[in-house]
Amino acid sequence: MRPRAPLSPPTHFTRLLTERGFVRWVLGSMLFLTWSIAAAAPAVPKTDEALRTITFKARVPENTGTLYITGDQPELGDWNPRGLAMKGSGQERTAVLHLRAGTHLEYKFTLGSWDREALGANGAVPPNSTLDVTTNQNVEIVITAFRQGIAEYLDDWRGSGVIGRLEYWRDVPSKHLAPTRNVEIWLPPDYDTDATNRYDVLYMHDGQNLFDPRLASTGVDWGVDEAVMRGRAAKALPPIIVVGVWCTDERSREYSPWDLGTNYAAFLIEELMPKVNARFRTRTGPEHTAVMGSSMGGLISFWLCWKYPQTFGLAGCLSTHFPWNGEARPSQARKEPLIEREIRSGATVPHGIRFYFDYGTLAIDSTYEPIQNKVNAWLSAQGLKEGEDFVARKFEGAGHNEAAWRARLDEPLKFLFGPAGKSSHD
Repeated sequence: MRPRAPLSPPTHFTRLLTERGFVRWVLGSMLFLTWSIAAAAPAVPKTDEALRTITFKARVPENTGTLYITGDQPELGDWNPRGLAMKGSGQERTAVLHLRAGTHLEYKFTLGSWDREALGANGAVPPNSTLDVTTNQNVEIVITAFRQGIAEYLDDWRGSGVIGRLEYWRDVPSKHLAPTRNVEIWLPPDYDTDATNRYDVLYMHDGQNLFDPRLASTGVDWGVDEAVMRGRAAKALPPIIVVGVWCTDERSREYSPWDLGTNYAAFLIEELMPKVNARFRTRTGPEHTAVMGSSMGGLISFWLCWKYPQTFGLAGCLSTHFPWNGEARPSQARKEPLIEREIRSGATVPHGIRFYFDYGTLAIDSTYEPIQNKVNAWLSAQGLKEGEDFVARKFEGAGHNEAAWRARLDEPLKFLFGPAGKSSHD
């Protein structure tokens, strides 16, 4: 048998087919690999051309701890005092925000709590800093000092410049509320000199803002002591003791009637008021007991008087946040204000109590008039007389802050405690 002949070399055509097949295989493999990588990688979002970059640069004293910037945007924690930690550990600190053009930003700086808020050049707590976001920009700040610990201010209550005397109850606990809170009791000058006199009592919310500008959130206190003493001097007010209940981080929930408001009411009525009445020479009964606050504090004041008329007969509601719908930040699908739901359900208000309402025309106060008018109509429909049982006053040019409330505090005090509201002060 003959040996098999050797294979002949491939022809040009055969070689071309072989090479083209190999090339197609390589190209196909590369395309498949590229597709696989792209499919596995996360999608890259499109650049939002409406965003602007805001770079904050702060200079702080030596040995300053972590510096936080907080404000009214989610990126800054919605006023959580530990909103956004700034970078850096020396005297230079930085933070970068990406905010939508047209945003009106309000912000402050802290060392992690409101007790250690940055002070202004005058040594007092400054108002909120503001920024209208239009372009990319740098914001430079020099911070020279921070608040001392709260205890130092409480120990030095005379340093507030208060008329009369302040007594502080610190870290008051409650079985109804989780956070403890400070409570201050203001006693007029004659309290310690006339042991026979007794006093009406005004319970106020956001107590840290009432008497001491060093503690007030905007560096301006309500000047409650001055307002009461002005009214006393004009014989327009009876002797009054003021109990200031400080707010906590649960403020919005505790001041909401439809959330922790019932717990807050139980704390006031069952726990705090008995201690106040036992410790001080108070007049008791709803005709001698008022409650007052602003914004959400105005809302809870209205509700306390409405739902507990046997305890509170007088409510001062400044810049009342009646638009409250239960949401800390409004959603796109706007919910109905909860007070409107109450009105529609046929809720009634007892007679024999007195309400003072007001609002300004600037900032969020500019939105309050329509819903305040609905509340006025609801009260009137039940037989409450405007001008006697309630008033609702509009203050042109007034905003939503402590300075605005300080400027008109005489009005609610006179309406609630003045001679028209009582047959006798004695």
